[in-house]
Amino acid sequence: MSFTQSDSYTSRPTTVADASLADRLDFIRDTYLHLGLAIFAFIGIEWFMFHTGIAHTFANFIFSASISWLLILVLFMIVGSLANRWAHSDAAPIMQYLGLGIYVLAEAVLFIPLLFIAVEYSSPQVIPGAAVITLSVFGGLTLFVITSRKDFSFLRSGLAVASFMALGLIVAAILFGFNLGILFSVVMVGLAAGYVLYTTSNVLHHYQPGQHVAASLALFAVIALMFWYVLRILISLNRR
Repeated sequence: MSFTQSDSYTSRPTTVADASLADRLDFIRDTYLHLGLAIFAFIGIEWFMFHTGIAHTFANFIFSASISWLLILVLFMIVGSLANRWAHSDAAPIMQYLGLGIYVLAEAVLFIPLLFIAVEYSSPQVIPGAAVITLSVFGGLTLFVITSRKDFSFLRSGLAVASFMALGLIVAAILFGFNLGILFSVVMVGLAAGYVLYTTSNVLHHYQPGQHVAASLALFAVIALMFWYVLRILISLNRR
């Protein structure tokens, strides 16, 4: 889960918006190809962890004490920040791919407790249903950004403020043991939708043609955020 996206650079070489049509198409193709591979890698990691029993052990550890969940959340934010920096770096491509790979792995670990609840205490249709809803909404918003060609960078400040408020509520819920409820999840899906608009337009207007790895990481992050809260809503509505 990620609340912030890096969108500032020390220099301003040609952006995707300023590039030729061929370069723009290559960038979009490479970005969404890497995004698809990241999603399949995420699914593969989860399958491995659940079929080897690692997921059950990890979930039991998280559920044993609230402070362990808070520790995992802090570590994820640190790892996510590092991975995002590597993916945006001008270093060798291997470093950029390493950043993307670490981020996908971190997201897969973070999702284990929620997926465990979905598997053990909810309907079998909950996970695929959440995936279909998430990808459908993401696809529709992406198509809107691409066809409208609108720059949604003006959303940045509002999204940042809302994200820090949400993070504060999440930390408080972990520390004091109260449930944020389904309404919070609905609001967070709306926040994730805002991030899809912002991130997609940011990728198309402000990234450089060679930053498709970083672009795929940014898009994967907002998909993961939306999937998390859509899944929470469906779990709440389909508890066994």
